Amino acid sequence: MENTITLTDNRTGKSAHYDIKNSTLGNGVFDISTLNKDLGLFTYDNGYSMTAGCTSEITYIDGDKGELFYRGYSIEYLAQNHKYLEVCHLLLYGHLPSEEEFKKFESDMKHKRYPNEGLKKIFEAFPNNAHPMAVLSSAVSALSAFHYQHLNIKSEAEYVQMAQRLIAKIPTLVAYTYRHSMGYPYIYPNMDMYFTENFLHMIRDFPGHKANVRKVEIDALDAIFTLHADHEQNASTSTVRLVCSTGAHPYAAISAGINALWGRAHGGANESVIDQLMMIGDVSNVDSFIARAKDPNDDFKLMGFGHRVYKNFDPRAKILKNLRDKLQSELGINSKLIEVANKIEEIALSDEYFVKRNLYPNIDFYSGTILASLNIPRSMFTPIFVIGRTVGWITQWIEQKRDTTNKIVRPRQRYVGPSKII
Repeated sequence: MENTITLTDNRTGKSAHYDIKNSTLGNGVFDISTLNKDLGLFTYDNGYSMTAGCTSEITYIDGDKGELFYRGYSIEYLAQNHKYLEVCHLLLYGHLPSEEEFKKFESDMKHKRYPNEGLKKIFEAFPNNAHPMAVLSSAVSALSAFHYQHLNIKSEAEYVQMAQRLIAKIPTLVAYTYRHSMGYPYIYPNMDMYFTENFLHMIRDFPGHKANVRKVEIDALDAIFTLHADHEQNASTSTVRLVCSTGAHPYAAISAGINALWGRAHGGANESVIDQLMMIGDVSNVDSFIARAKDPNDDFKLMGFGHRVYKNFDPRAKILKNLRDKLQSELGINSKLIEVANKIEEIALSDEYFVKRNLYPNIDFYSGTILASLNIPRSMFTPIFVIGRTVGWITQWIEQKRDTTNKIVRPRQRYVGPSKII
């Protein structure tokens, strides 16, 4: 019985064999889809951290080695050699674009940046102090009322149109969300600008005044988008796939992903990093907070350290550390916030307590300080994450739709409530 696993229920003596399926990289899986039929059992996997709920060709993570690949390309190579829109093309189409392919792809995206004017009424219906993620998820859900009202999206041409529209419009919706929260007039997209440059102008410009946006800022934010583009089956991506499995509209699935990302344990983590750095306040206070983090009787935890998947240095964090240092050098940024962050980083990378526990700075530790350096408000950090992750969500949605074995997601449970009373 090669390439199988045998499970035996020692209570009954019943056994069953399950096929092992190999993966291109990383761990194989064994198919337990007939487990209940064979042995009358379900598996129990709290958080699904040991359960593969899909088969994918998009992203691979090796947490022990600290590696991340999009379609076989290392994240280091992509972030250092390709623009975010080129990475979008890679995720959507499976290959990096040629020069001609990129020109067409970028041109198509530019023409899709403008949302229907009717969407402005949705923004105006929200109070100025509404959280941007609440406004953004509502706006994305409402897109289905303006584009692709029908649910039967099956052709490759429709997949491409829908994906491009969504990726192109999200930065505009994020910019509108920000402008509304500040009471500023909306700035329309600029057809002559690259994706990331255009976004920075949409949040900084005013009628009659064009803001100074420097190349180092564009490059830093573009890299942040690339590093957030996809990350395997995380909570928000799994949410998108779950909603997709019901046959719901793709924009509804993306809106659900946005709401999942909103959580402080997920996309909102870099907000928490900045909040904590501000609470620490000064370099002179760092040692006392480090001591608290190491005290087993204190529930204080340093935000932005360690990762659910990476048991080595998060490869995205290494790239962002270099970008943050470059921003500091070229823009002359020297804030209390960065001083405190640098001191914490210095201690954590050399202190045996953190090193032994693999508590390295993660992507949230660096992305928060970079976004703060770009004068982006904390409340907008997670919407920035949404811009980068939209391509991953929609690529995962398309992959699931193409899967002819796709079923509606229906986890089981272990019931521990009362036995039958009547």
